[in-house]
Amino acid sequence: MQDEPKPISRFPVPDLAALPDDIRLVIEKVSEKSGFVPNVFLALAHRPAEFRAFFAYHDALMEKDEGLSKAERELIVVATSGLNQCQYCVVAHGAILRIRAKNSLIADQVAVNWRKADLTDRQRAMLAYAEKVALNAQQIDDADHAALADAGFSQDEVWDIGAITALFGMSNRLVNAGDIRPNDEFYMLGRQ
Repeated sequence: MQDEPKPISRFPVPDLAALPDDIRLVIEKVSEKSGFVPNVFLALAHRPAEFRAFFAYHDALMEKDEGLSKAERELIVVATSGLNQCQYCVVAHGAILRIRAKNSLIADQVAVNWRKADLTDRQRAMLAYAEKVALNAQQIDDADHAALADAGFSQDEVWDIGAITALFGMSNRLVNAGDIRPNDEFYMLGRQ
């Protein structure tokens, strides 16, 4: 006897065909690229205006080519999501990190304890700042920014570290509140 499939969210999940055309097209494009529809896309699509706003900001931060590398951006997401105990984002972005970093071990190391991960000094400085943004942003001071400058980060890159951390802090909380499940497909991506 097979287990009943678990719901992907505690909130309504719309039918793909019933979505506004622009949202349906975004989801179909992601599905074509990945081979499946990530659950978070369907779960967030029940609120079309919020879906559009979230993914516009997500893409503005995560998909640009200048500044931080795409692997560095995913390092921030996985570390932040680990700190916030967000299973969905650790699993999904861990898969993306493994692929972008071309490293099958890094996502698990960073999600559990980035201080024990095989990272460069630059990456450690970046994640120390991200952790402070995630857990103690009110304590950020000149010394934090000086450490990032010493590690070679530009002001725009420092902004991106903070903005990515803040966006995923919100995302982690929303996904946890919605009990959104990671797709099974994510678990093995980038491992071999």
